[in-house]
Amino acid sequence: MSGPPAGPASLLARLAALDTCALSDALDGYGRAGVLPGVRPLWPVPRVVVGRVRTLRVGPKPPGSGPTVHLGTQLIETAERGDVVLVDAGGRTDVSSWGGILSTAATQAGIAAIVIDGACRDIGESEQLGLPVFGKAVVPTSARGRIVQLGMDEEITVCGVPARTGDLLIADVCGAVVVPQDLAEQVVELAERIAARERDMVAAVRSGRSVVDVMHDSQFPSPQ
Repeated sequence: MSGPPAGPASLLARLAALDTCALSDALDGYGRAGVLPGVRPLWPVPRVVVGRVRTLRVGPKPPGSGPTVHLGTQLIETAERGDVVLVDAGGRTDVSSWGGILSTAATQAGIAAIVIDGACRDIGESEQLGLPVFGKAVVPTSARGRIVQLGMDEEITVCGVPARTGDLLIADVCGAVVVPQDLAEQVVELAERIAARERDMVAAVRSGRSVVDVMHDSQFPSPQ
């Protein structure tokens, strides 16, 4: 008899034992998008990063709007330890969507990582803090007077991938992948089978088997 469904904490622990490639392949198996093209570590993050998504949407200040709080500050104030901030900046790389003071506050709040469809600045400060930051570029240009927070904890589209607060995210040296909450258990289970099969395939190649046979399409797991 199977036990109760795995909770978010156990799923995150299982995610942390995998990598983005296995999760990408698993999402392919279910016909779902998740890979964030062009997003990469903006300092040499030495580990796999996982967490529950909190969404943030930023963009040009609406005409006629008055003063506003700085982008990201309200999200940091309400974040739970281990959350990942996922920023929809529309892919803009000419202006920063995250900086050093925000990174300091995020570290204090226990946020696991920042992932941006866009650019950030003060990357040296984030590296010194040990806060993983993934994005498309590093640029010195400030957000102040250029972009503001437009939404928080709402459904966003990042690099063409839909994402919501509560989804899971994994990021490593290869990039970042969003795992939709509604399919997380199944995707993680398939990714684990893919990773196990690939370990067996590596062992087979090292033992002298032909890579042509080892890497035949029939050898890769698919959803049951």
